Amino acid sequence: MSGALILQLTGGLLLLILGAEGLVRGASRLAAYLGIKPLIIGLTIVAYGTSSPELAVSIRSGLAGKGDIALGNVIGSNIFNVLFILGISALVRPLVVSRQLIKLDVPVMICVSILLLLFGLNGNISQWEGGLLFLGALGYTLFLIIQAHKEKKVALDEFSRKYSAGRNKPASQGISNMLFISVGLVLLILGSDLLIKGSVALAQIFGISELVIGLTIIAAGTSLPEVATSIAASIKGERDLAVGNVVGSNIFNILAVLGLASLLTGGGIPVSSEALKFDIPVMIVVALACLPIFFTGGIISRWEGLLFFGYYIAYTLFLILKSSSHEMIPMFGMVFKLFIIPITAVTLVLVSWQAIRTKQKEK
Repeated sequence: MSGALILQLTGGLLLLILGAEGLVRGASRLAAYLGIKPLIIGLTIVAYGTSSPELAVSIRSGLAGKGDIALGNVIGSNIFNVLFILGISALVRPLVVSRQLIKLDVPVMICVSILLLLFGLNGNISQWEGGLLFLGALGYTLFLIIQAHKEKKVALDEFSRKYSAGRNKPASQGISNMLFISVGLVLLILGSDLLIKGSVALAQIFGISELVIGLTIIAAGTSLPEVATSIAASIKGERDLAVGNVVGSNIFNILAVLGLASLLTGGGIPVSSEALKFDIPVMIVVALACLPIFFTGGIISRWEGLLFFGYYIAYTLFLILKSSSHEMIPMFGMVFKLFIIPITAVTLVLVSWQAIRTKQKEK
């Protein structure tokens, strides 16, 4: 691998991280200035801000005719967000899950994941389907804004304590926050361009498909802002922010990122049979796995975080072996189908059943 290619990939990721940092910082401070509840910030401002690298990469990939990268980036990021980020965050500190996430936002994440599969069954996410997804993003965001408005008094009191937010802040503070957002967006566009060109060159050198590159390198790279945000939030005890960031990002990735990429790309985004048979179903299973884990006492424990993290390592290893047509692939797949998935499913059912019985006894 040439030094120029390494520099291109590193520079692209660095610009993405810096751009996302500026965008998130400006957006978060602007939200605090206006008085928005922490969970809503996690689901919208922070989630959308940290997903902006995915947005930039997928749109530019679609416009450049690299549909596999655009799709793989979204699917891979959603898998990475739940398995890796929630896994690591829960290992740092068990995560308390809000009732709203359990009752509303996680079911929404599951539904839009299934919707993506249905839209892709014909091998393409068309422009009109992309338009529907984007309208869904607008509707979901509008709902959260209305909800935030109803709870504004509580939110203002909370932010007054935590961030000294209030209505008497000077207008210049709002302008400076908008400047952070603007600079962040410019850096994201530049970084995404470098990352796409470098990743395509890397795929050609190693003979790896663009879908796998999108599912691994680009997905992990564009999710670095979510990693930093969720881990920092977990350490600081802002657990609603940590979990809301992941759930909100996953919803945004499908509805807004893939929706806009499909809408703006002539002919839409192609969906390979490989993605339909394996990667999208894995994304759906990962989303479904959140519900019983979130439901069990409203806490993501350390052992559940370890389970998530272990699954991400196994999934990544499978992709690497598959891309190289390794002889261990059949055995690896058999172990997954016959042992790991059934054992996990039984464990989740038993844990959920035990939690339900415990709640019934408490009543």
